[in-house]
Amino acid sequence: MTDSTSRPVRVRFAPSPTGSLHIGGLRTALFNWLFARHHNGTFILRIEDTDQTRFDPTALQTLTEALKWAGLDWDEGPIVGGSYGPYVQSERLALYQEWAKWLLDNDKAYKAYETPDELKKMRDDMIARKLPPGYNRQHRNLTAEQRAKFEAEGRAYVVRFKMPLEGETVVQDAVRGEVRFENDKQQDTVLLKADGFPTYHMAHVVDDHFMEISHVLRAVEWLPSLPIHWQLWEAFGWEPPIYAHLPVMLNPNGKGKMSKRNPPVDKFGNIIPVMVHDYIGRGYLPEALDNFLANIGWSFGDEREVFSMPEAIERFDLGRINPANSAFPPEKLDWLNGEYIRALQTEDLARRLKPFFEKADLEVNTEVLLKVTPLVQTRIKTLSEVVDLAGFFFHEEFIPPQADKLVQKKMDIAQTITALKKAREVLANLNEFTFDAQHSAIENLAKELGLSNGQLFGTLRVAVTGQQISTPVFETMEILGKEESLARIKLAIDSLNNPEQKAS
Repeated sequence: MTDSTSRPVRVRFAPSPTGSLHIGGLRTALFNWLFARHHNGTFILRIEDTDQTRFDPTALQTLTEALKWAGLDWDEGPIVGGSYGPYVQSERLALYQEWAKWLLDNDKAYKAYETPDELKKMRDDMIARKLPPGYNRQHRNLTAEQRAKFEAEGRAYVVRFKMPLEGETVVQDAVRGEVRFENDKQQDTVLLKADGFPTYHMAHVVDDHFMEISHVLRAVEWLPSLPIHWQLWEAFGWEPPIYAHLPVMLNPNGKGKMSKRNPPVDKFGNIIPVMVHDYIGRGYLPEALDNFLANIGWSFGDEREVFSMPEAIERFDLGRINPANSAFPPEKLDWLNGEYIRALQTEDLARRLKPFFEKADLEVNTEVLLKVTPLVQTRIKTLSEVVDLAGFFFHEEFIPPQADKLVQKKMDIAQTITALKKAREVLANLNEFTFDAQHSAIENLAKELGLSNGQLFGTLRVAVTGQQISTPVFETMEILGKEESLARIKLAIDSLNNPEQKAS
């Protein structure tokens, strides 16, 4: 296996603009980017939009947004330009048509004139005869007269490649070693469709040649197409790039690849995101997701799982890629994201948290946010979790909790009212409304009332936050301030005294 070449390293990530970027696509882009940066090479973004039936006009924006968010800057491509453009395939049609004609003129390809109905009949017939469905090459050796007849009928045609019918195609893959394919098992693949657009097979070879691509790092799903691509390079007489077929990310259970059509679930039955924008929306950090994806199928070494992208660039080579497909471990991503959140500076984390509050229609006071941030930093695994945990700090109006939420285990309403009244009195008499002063006073009160810390702290938490899970109660009250905290406790007492609200 080798990834060495005398040519300058030039790699490309070439997504189809059919929607948001798939998480597996981001991993492929990441590996290409790391490889380019390791070799001081060039990372190219190319948009492969030759399948016009699946074209999504918004996809280019979402693709570039996802790559920018992940920190994968491209050296050539849409937006940034470059000397090898255009970088959108639909703008390069004349080039593909020119080289399709070259293949025809040099007897490396042929025109096939079958109608859709004829092709369907052919496939049905092959299935009935228990033959592999596909094209039977019936137009491979048409005479000039037969071609003229079809064209006189006004038939549209596709251009098909003349695959060698004997021997083997042998390729040295930089990840999988030597791979061999029997030529007689391959199809005469369509290179140019009837609408004049090329297929992926034709377009990517032509583009990789003229963009001087040195290495093609792509998912192993493309391995069955490698013999066709390799034979195309041979037919053109061009120097092929080094191919490296990357392992696929499988569902957490190891069965099947991650798919939007059949969303994977974790061990708790929660749906795992498949598209990159869903990870952005849930509040994963780009540096954490990059680190996580690099760990799937590639080994940093030293048994380290947490590392920066500059560290990964320094070590990245194809020899460390495991060819086996790997299951996607969602728990590890949550753990890793939490590690990265805890490592952030307060101001940086606050800046990242702010959009999630704003998305929930909360008006954020920056001064309060900077005080809240250290309280949530050790308690969240994703940025989006902060809204449920600490959104109450930014509500326009505090809504007192239901009585049944205030009553703790092994307590009743009367005990809870007494506890809250006493706690309010104790807190009102504090000269300093600090964490230490509150904690000491309320801990002593719990002993006096014969309650556990959990019982008294718990009812106070619900009283001042309106929720059972929140930031710690004394730090919370310190941020809310004495006046607001006492007012909220009074509202909680009133809700318990309200005969319309019953404890459950």
